[in-house]
Amino acid sequence: MKNYIIALLVLSLNLFAAKSQSQIRNPLKKVASLLKGGNSLSEDEVISGLKAALEKGISKGSDQASAEDGYFKNTKIKIPFPPDVKNVETKLRQIGMSKQVDRFILSLNRGAEKAAKESKPIFVSAIKSMTVRDAWGILKGEDDAATQYLNKTTSPQLKAKFQPIIKKSLDEVNATKYYADLINAYNKIPFVKKVNPSLDEYATDKAIYGLFVLIAEEEAKIRKDPLARTSEILKKVFG
Repeated sequence: MKNYIIALLVLSLNLFAAKSQSQIRNPLKKVASLLKGGNSLSEDEVISGLKAALEKGISKGSDQASAEDGYFKNTKIKIPFPPDVKNVETKLRQIGMSKQVDRFILSLNRGAEKAAKESKPIFVSAIKSMTVRDAWGILKGEDDAATQYLNKTTSPQLKAKFQPIIKKSLDEVNATKYYADLINAYNKIPFVKKVNPSLDEYATDKAIYGLFVLIAEEEAKIRKDPLARTSEILKKVFG
């Protein structure tokens, strides 16, 4: 078990720092074979190193999401017009309101970017409470085990924290006003079924989804390419 936990540390210390270097086909087997001679790190040091690496990675992911265009120009997490009322967008574009629809979509993503700044302390809290058993589960789990762990331990808090922040953010960037204007314009079109969907809940769910997409991407990177030698332990193991 000790060798597996040390292997986890080696993989994790480079989280979000890995660049394009020569990759190994099976990093876990490579690390395990290199660690047969033992290692002087204690279990506490291993877990502390893992937590530090994850905190660094989460900070980077949160910063990416909360930057201008962090959502809007990332096609994987960009928040579109609410799909439940897709016919509203289609009809408004047909009557010459494409500019107003585009302005609303931009403001919707700006609201998510503002709210994403609040995700960091929630993730850090989850990481700090991680146990040896959690670390073991991440190591032996699926390729997205760390993402699953954070999703399981943070989603309720994220939603509770994000909903009022999203509402405030949407108000600040005028998304709420733009949306109300669009819905009112649509509801005035003859013979259409009137709509009034919740914007706050939709934006909250999509903003949280986008954060976990970024986390999953970064976890995949470290599992595939753990060889950026930025610490003494990596130089010792892979040198």
